Amino acid sequence: MEKIRAKIRDKRILIWGYGREGKSTEKLIRNYCEPASVEVFEGKREEIDDAKYDLIFVSPGIQFEEDAPLWDDGKFTSETEVFMEAFGAQTIGITGTKGKSTTTSMLAHVLKECGKKAFLMGNIGLPCFEYAQDMDEESIAVFELSCHQCQRLQANPHIAVFLDLFEDHLDRYHTMEHYFDAKKGITKHQSENDVLYLGEEVPRLKTRAKKIVIRESDIDKEFDLKIPGEHNQYNAEFVYRIAVDEYNCDPKDVRRAIATFHGLPHRLEYVQTIDGIDYYDDSISTIPEASINAMDAVKNAKTLLIGGMDRGIDYDILYDFIDSHPEYHFIMAYASGRRIFDHVGKRDNTWYVDDLQGQVSLAKEVTGQGEAVILSPAAASYGYFRNFEERGDCFKMLIAQ
Repeated sequence: MEKIRAKIRDKRILIWGYGREGKSTEKLIRNYCEPASVEVFEGKREEIDDAKYDLIFVSPGIQFEEDAPLWDDGKFTSETEVFMEAFGAQTIGITGTKGKSTTTSMLAHVLKECGKKAFLMGNIGLPCFEYAQDMDEESIAVFELSCHQCQRLQANPHIAVFLDLFEDHLDRYHTMEHYFDAKKGITKHQSENDVLYLGEEVPRLKTRAKKIVIRESDIDKEFDLKIPGEHNQYNAEFVYRIAVDEYNCDPKDVRRAIATFHGLPHRLEYVQTIDGIDYYDDSISTIPEASINAMDAVKNAKTLLIGGMDRGIDYDILYDFIDSHPEYHFIMAYASGRRIFDHVGKRDNTWYVDDLQGQVSLAKEVTGQGEAVILSPAAASYGYFRNFEERGDCFKMLIAQ
């Protein structure tokens, strides 16, 4: 914590963006860091007078990619970067397109069960500054990192995990190359003494860290999991390897701890059974690969609810999945659902409706007893819901009604 205080003490601070992370930044700085001044700003880049400030904290939601050359004057930083400067040697940073929340949460759970002082933070849980006061030499920060948090990092975690890379966030990054560049920030400043765990779906990248690639074929004994799906067996392998190899946890204790992990809300979460139909909430799903994994994971899957904000991502893999599975029902809604429906056409097992309420109502009609309905939209929620959590909660409410 003293490193953070020293960096901020007597400095003129601007906090750009005042969401959850911006408020956390302000609280820590005002309460513990003795700045010369603190201001909060939510406007545009051109409205900032750089000369007035010593440090400018940029929230993850601020888009600055096209303005990148103007951000290299050393004043612009972030809560994530300042935390890494202070505690990077004690941090496990986890990113990827899908699976990072489950992997991060499972790893934090396992380390705690094995007697370690682990804090779950970042893109899941509370912002990292909420834990800065509690970090000591024995602490481990288990930090989920979004692409936005990775992008401009000038300090990196000692152990980095890059699970996978699939097409996502192209409304912000426009190309896969740009999106990949943002994610690669998790290892950009790692040294030879650091470690990078990579999934087999991650393209080749340069790093000075020790690279460890984990493949699905590396799983020689399946884990006892409360959460369904082969993809979660793969996530558990990362957790097992890090806990055992990096933190010397007993393998048997790690397996026992993994078996007690209950999963997270809105991530292939079993909701309830009504009139003999099982309902699952996978609202976190924003890409087609995740929706396909959901259908493969639930043994009695029958009806898939898809559609949301249309970010222009490639749905070819989902089109092929629909073509290959006439036994499933596909109920589509919203902008991306319309695009998918227009491509595959009206069939005996495809429908388009206006909204989630219509999807749930129709799913009840076409799904039989002993079968399952899964909300796994393969699309972002924005424009229709505040976030994926609200979408999942709405799904649960509609089921209950």
